[in-house]
Amino acid sequence: MGEALRRPTSLDVSDPHLYQDDTWRPLFAQLRRDDPVHYCEASPYGPYWSVTRYDDIFAVELDHQNYSSASELGGIQVADQPKGQERPSFIRMDPPGHTAQRRTVAPIVAPSNLANFEALIRTRTSAVLDALPRGETFDWAERVSVELTNMMLATLFDFHFEDRAKLTWWSDVAIANVESPDAVVHSEAERTAELIKMGEYFRRLWDARIDAPPTFDLVSMLAHSPATRNLEPREFIGTIGLLIVGGNDTTRNSMSAGLLALCENPEQFELVRARRELIPSLVSETIRYHTPVLHMRRTARNDVELAGRRIKQGDKVVMWYISGNRDEDKIERADEFIIDRAKPRQHLAFGAGIHRCVGDRLAEQQLRILWEEVLARDLRFQIMGPPQRLYSNFIRGIRSLPVRIVN
Repeated sequence: MGEALRRPTSLDVSDPHLYQDDTWRPLFAQLRRDDPVHYCEASPYGPYWSVTRYDDIFAVELDHQNYSSASELGGIQVADQPKGQERPSFIRMDPPGHTAQRRTVAPIVAPSNLANFEALIRTRTSAVLDALPRGETFDWAERVSVELTNMMLATLFDFHFEDRAKLTWWSDVAIANVESPDAVVHSEAERTAELIKMGEYFRRLWDARIDAPPTFDLVSMLAHSPATRNLEPREFIGTIGLLIVGGNDTTRNSMSAGLLALCENPEQFELVRARRELIPSLVSETIRYHTPVLHMRRTARNDVELAGRRIKQGDKVVMWYISGNRDEDKIERADEFIIDRAKPRQHLAFGAGIHRCVGDRLAEQQLRILWEEVLARDLRFQIMGPPQRLYSNFIRGIRSLPVRIVN
């Protein structure tokens, strides 16, 4: 009886307004305290379990025998993909299919290859920062975050550089909540039509490279690998879309979130100015504090117990990274932005286990170089207005961040 009284009434934390309005913190604090594995009986996406504590999220991540990512069971978001319009990819697979496809693309972000990117990323970052206006307001998200990430994506795909803005567009299409008034597409049919155009563009690149000797870019790697060379059309679109979103959203939004957090916590900005060796820690803290991917969903393959709650086969199980990264039982002063933490890489923003973000080290490298070059120029910023946040319960996006360089 006492346990039942302590449980909150059914809380639905899937409402995108919570993240667009940045009002999510108290709800997750309540769930972590009172009902860390919480059953929401009714939502626009159907019933689902919210897993809100760090250790419980980690347990689900590591148990792919009981918790499935499979597209045919619903995939990786609290919202199911529309029937007949599913776009499978290796993030929406369990082993062994997941393993072979992930292994195909992993070499491009291996440590040995990241060293090859260092000089190119630094040159581009320097050029973008040097071109920023002084003494006038500009949009950091557009001028810096979007520009740097789509250049990197173009390199990874060996994509026509003059067309690289298409990569940002397709990423936005893939993750858009079609119910938002300012969404880039307003129906699943419109989304599908745009992603088919993406598939047609990449199919032309694919066809050219499959008939040529293998090269070290994602399209050629996919085209020549036995695990991916014969993808069905929807899986082809899903796989290309995954790589675009994965290479774009974490980095782009962390670049904007990092500047916002530093300006809101000026003592931390001064600390990293004085101690440049803290830049890698700043990068990790930014990714934890912001948490660009709000959640990942699994589907229970079996009846299973988690933190004393009985989850039934077929239930949706949603791991809220945004909550796990604020778990005070795991991360001291978790609601604060602290760049000199003892364990800065202890966070869930990249996931864990077999589905841990394949490009995590590349994202960290791009962010590290950005802050190294900002500090090398001693750039100082003023936030000129509130950020415009994305209407989404999946990506914690910053669409616009007006700033001014003040020195």
